Amino acid sequence: MPRAVFIFQVPLKGKLCRTDKDCEKGGWDQQSHGIRTGSCLKFDVLRKTCEVSAWCPVETRTNPPRPALLAAAENFTVFIKNNIRFPAFNFIRRNILPEMNDAYLRSCERGKDSLCPIFRLGAIVREAGENFTEMAVEGGVIGILINWNCNLDRLMQRCLPKYSFRRLDEKESNKTRYPGLNFRYAKYNTVNGVEERTLYKAFGIRFDVMVFGQAGKFSFIQLIIYIGSTLSYYALTTMIIDWLIGTRCYSAEVGQNYSEKKVESVQDKHKCMLCVSYVDENNIRLVKRPQKKSLQDVKPISIQPYKEDMGHLTAVLCLLQQGDGVDHCTQPSLNHRPDSNSKSQRPAWCKCDCCTPSSLPQEELCCRWSNGACITSTPVFEQLVLRRPLLEAVLLHRDPLCPPDKRCQTSALRHSAYSLYISWRFGVPPNDTHPAIPRCCVQRVREEYPRADGQYSGFRPARLASTQA
Repeated sequence: MPRAVFIFQVPLKGKLCRTDKDCEKGGWDQQSHGIRTGSCLKFDVLRKTCEVSAWCPVETRTNPPRPALLAAAENFTVFIKNNIRFPAFNFIRRNILPEMNDAYLRSCERGKDSLCPIFRLGAIVREAGENFTEMAVEGGVIGILINWNCNLDRLMQRCLPKYSFRRLDEKESNKTRYPGLNFRYAKYNTVNGVEERTLYKAFGIRFDVMVFGQAGKFSFIQLIIYIGSTLSYYALTTMIIDWLIGTRCYSAEVGQNYSEKKVESVQDKHKCMLCVSYVDENNIRLVKRPQKKSLQDVKPISIQPYKEDMGHLTAVLCLLQQGDGVDHCTQPSLNHRPDSNSKSQRPAWCKCDCCTPSSLPQEELCCRWSNGACITSTPVFEQLVLRRPLLEAVLLHRDPLCPPDKRCQTSALRHSAYSLYISWRFGVPPNDTHPAIPRCCVQRVREEYPRADGQYSGFRPARLASTQA
């Protein structure tokens, strides 16, 4: 039996002493076997060390016995009791179910019944992927995992435990310094007035029970919240509102106002928005500027109602009443008939038999959507667009100090005719759009007010927007 005696401490590196002052009485360190007495004694010829009070002999490292003493415990059984509670649902359950009576617990086997709460130690270690005989030598830690996944609905209630096992410690000696599981305990007694102790180093297998779980129950309120959040996430609410406003539940005016407020108009520098007005329709079509396809065949992005420009209408009526009172150079003939040769060259997109071919897709536009008479053949076109006194009055209204020779220039009259046609046929065009004048109307204005060299600038959205202003 080891006894408590005064022994020399083996000198450690940097722990040598010279006098008793170097050995603090009652002190100790992590690598010491006992408590210092305060004396510095000679350990050998050259070295001195501090005296300590410790059990003698000191513990020595020994390998665990093979085969292990735990080998006989492989067939031992353990009865596991587990209680769970879900406070949110005020639900309590045990792993020992109500139908498990004494007769069932005495005869149930884990291999035949997964709910049996009685386990063989060897079976637990084997299901964890280990060998009980090998593991019992140095010991280890096995986790017993009990998982509860419960459905607490009345019609589909199910809340049963599911057992699983795995090893928790590191068993490889090359990956950890002290593999397995071991612990020490001592027994003390007194013999002839001298205290003695017996120190035991035990190797064993420890079983840790860990419980996990979750429970759910149907809730109508939670279902409504989930549906609402899903609708908001996928923007279905906006789609439903758009559909309701587009139906007969609301008037067309409400739908138009909703569309204008909802969609912000952003001008595309590469593909400007054009607005098209046909003489046989009472609305404005918004289309993208075509690159290869003729403007007549481009599908509209949206269709908006025609908005009358009352200021322009009043001004035109006043100017028409003044008539011959406006100074002009020469009065052109207002009787126009389409050339018979131009009909034979009619493009496929033309509906009025007055359009001429063009190399630019954005200029391939007719005044009509369906076949019929051309707008240029009507008297109102002659009066509102081509009449020279009216054009000179418009130029004079814009620039009261404009000299007469400038008002008689055909280029100024031609551009003024374009602006009058836009105000007449488009009224108040939608914001950030450029009115497109039909090819037949452009050709008729050029015939009435030609350029000497016959060269024209063609379609320019920026210029059309400025003349509209």
